[in-house]
Amino acid sequence: MHRLSPEEYTQTEKLPLVVVLDNVRSQHNVGAVFRTADAFAIEGLCLCGITCSPPNAELHKTALGAEQTVSYTYYEHTTDAILALKDRGMKIYAIEIAHDALSLDEAMAHDHTQGVALVLGHEVFGVSEEVLALCDGCIELPQYGTKHSLNVSVTAGIVMYEWATRLRNETAHAK
Repeated sequence: MHRLSPEEYTQTEKLPLVVVLDNVRSQHNVGAVFRTADAFAIEGLCLCGITCSPPNAELHKTALGAEQTVSYTYYEHTTDAILALKDRGMKIYAIEIAHDALSLDEAMAHDHTQGVALVLGHEVFGVSEEVLALCDGCIELPQYGTKHSLNVSVTAGIVMYEWATRLRNETAHAK
């Protein structure tokens, strides 16, 4: 199936994409984000506030070992994670319903040579106001049914896939 070993994966070049989990309460959601991050070989995760971190048996049920291959950093305060990523020159986008939110395509059209961080929030309360104030913008995924949001791990999967595809295409065209 041409899958990398964990040792090979650690040596693989990662995409300049970081996912920040702002007080995500479900251990299963966190595990699913780890697994998706591994699938797209992104740079890593920032686990913030009440978001669990490895080792964690419930997280492992959905991560299936990706918590051992994906780089992560824990921050007590999400704002500290955002400021550290900004110091690296990364663009920060919250995935959140907001009046001035960009579409995913609009956000991806901007220059991201220094990398991008995508912030996903608490399953009920979303990304905190304090964190939103530090972001370069919000991205809203259009929805056409009766619900106003998707599960956080589903949303993470959608945005990671789209960003990874775009970044890989840009890299391929640059060569």
